[in-house]
Amino acid sequence: MTTPPCQSTPQRATPTWAVGDVTVHRIDEVVLPPETGPWLLPGATPDVVARHDWLRPDFADRSGTLRLASHSFALSVGGLRVLVDTGIGNGKTRANPAWHDLHTDYLPRLTAAGFAPDLVDLVVLTHLHADHVGWNTRAQDGGWVPTFPNARYVASRTEREFWAGYDMEEPRRQMFRDSVHPVEDAGLLDLVDVPPQGAEIAAGLRLVPTPGHTPGHVAVEISSGGATALITGDCLHHPVQFTDPALGSCVDIDPEQARTTRRALLSELADGETLLLGTHFPPPTAGRVRTEGNAYRLAPVPAGTPAP
Repeated sequence: MTTPPCQSTPQRATPTWAVGDVTVHRIDEVVLPPETGPWLLPGATPDVVARHDWLRPDFADRSGTLRLASHSFALSVGGLRVLVDTGIGNGKTRANPAWHDLHTDYLPRLTAAGFAPDLVDLVVLTHLHADHVGWNTRAQDGGWVPTFPNARYVASRTEREFWAGYDMEEPRRQMFRDSVHPVEDAGLLDLVDVPPQGAEIAAGLRLVPTPGHTPGHVAVEISSGGATALITGDCLHHPVQFTDPALGSCVDIDPEQARTTRRALLSELADGETLLLGTHFPPPTAGRVRTEGNAYRLAPVPAGTPAP
């Protein structure tokens, strides 16, 4: 099942969060259409959503329809300008109509936040799905070239090796042709071994293994001045999964592993001060995990709020 076309988000000031001395910028791409929720998280029915008042109005509407978005996070650490995930991209041929042939102002937003493509030093890919690698490349002279020509692109070795041996359907092959292979061909993709304890790739920046959605999926931990934040990628798609970590995505490669990862991650973060930044969470996008009965909820932290 696919979802219909979506529109770019309205232009506004870049939302930011302070994590110690690090400022994390949310770079908006698109608001995903209402049909995305039922397709992506089929177990999150309106009845399920209605049981949790805290999801409304930010994360779901009155009818129980989930709100989702596509964005990246940009930050500077250790003198490096870093971009975490690159969204859907413009002008890409995609089977999902919501992602097909987009024309958004993502790059001007990124530039306005201080991360012009030529200035980006490090691109971290939580995993290799179409809505996380699209701006890896841009159209030029009838082909695709790296959008961030001076950057080191980083992905988990497990992730890349899994897809190298996967019997891909044509839409996924197309995504690799236009958004992954050009980066590899330019010699810009670095594969990182990510052990259970994680892998530091820059001062204050660590890849955390969060497998299940894909085998080599990673979350991204930011540490500065005694404060910590975690960018989810797709180990969590939406705060409704806090209410029941068993609620899985239709595109999880290993649903049982994904459930195990969600449970462990939420348990670890519960009632602590780590700021969780959701790659598909709509505004307010960020928050802290709090225990709620036998499960959890997200206590929102609006943009502009420093981490303690």
